[in-house]
Amino acid sequence: MSGQLGVGILGAGPVTQAIHLPTLARLPDLFRVTAVMDVDAQVAESVAARAMAEPAQSVQAVLDNPSVDVVAVCSPPRFHAEQVAAICAAGKRGILCEKPLAATSGEAEEIRRAAEAAGIPLVVGAMHAYDPGWLAAFDACAGWFDGVHTIRSTIVLPFNDRFEDWATQIARRPAPAANSGTPSPQERAQRIRGLVLGLSVHNLPLIRAVAPTLDRVDHAEFLTPFGGVISAVAAGRRVDLVAFMRPVWRPDWRLEFWGEERSLSVSFTPSYVHAGPASVTITDRHGERRLATPAHNGYQGEWMELHNLVSAAATPRYPLSTVVDDVAFAIDVADAAASAVLSGGPQ
Repeated sequence: MSGQLGVGILGAGPVTQAIHLPTLARLPDLFRVTAVMDVDAQVAESVAARAMAEPAQSVQAVLDNPSVDVVAVCSPPRFHAEQVAAICAAGKRGILCEKPLAATSGEAEEIRRAAEAAGIPLVVGAMHAYDPGWLAAFDACAGWFDGVHTIRSTIVLPFNDRFEDWATQIARRPAPAANSGTPSPQERAQRIRGLVLGLSVHNLPLIRAVAPTLDRVDHAEFLTPFGGVISAVAAGRRVDLVAFMRPVWRPDWRLEFWGEERSLSVSFTPSYVHAGPASVTITDRHGERRLATPAHNGYQGEWMELHNLVSAAATPRYPLSTVVDDVAFAIDVADAAASAVLSGGPQ
């Protein structure tokens, strides 16, 4: 890979401040942040100054900037389809779009059509999908994934501000949601949908690589303040999603696969933590073995992928069709879990 690319960023919230700016600072031969946009002028100016970039308050200002080669879409998901279409129309060379790619399956299809028509590579900011630990595990276990019968995603984390503050000094956080007391069934259903698309979504593309279709959700329960348990079946395999955010001294983020004779455990660092790759343990009748992996993390991996696609015209690791199917799978899980919370039965 060669050639430094100018990066324009749409949305200067905590993800930009605590994830993308530190990551791009570690890749100075590949990228230089040249424009940072936020609707809050003070935030745009503060965050842009950290990267010695131009502040902006509109998408068009970033797209009109000739120093911007690729664009990171870090805005709320409801804006992704419109902004990706604008980036494609502006003739930029590549896009990194934060997860979830879209708010609906229809919007994901709009994104696919726009990117394909423009011939612009698009990478979704799903850091686990580009984590060297996961990629090594997927290659090492490909021969027995067909025999997997149970998959479990476990995510137990403190709230994001703990790790955001370790990564950087946050310019301004969104106001916390008001606590309305005991949530109604409808509120619980919406919150578990948000849990899936905001937290479990990190692991769902990895799960879909082994269990590609959702059969049903048997049980879903939202637990305050922000957590839940979902029991589902995907491609005939039992899939359990456990996710909680609450004060804990030890984060635990694991993805596990069990077959009759082997098991795989992949342990990730929490979001916003700029450490190395996931640790991987494979267990069979001969005992446990750990996989050696490259030293970079998934945040670097996704940006390295974009640079390779733009500068070297490489074949994408995840084609647009896969990316769109991934978000459709996540939305299906979220909708089925919300329905199960309301009805108390399988969906």
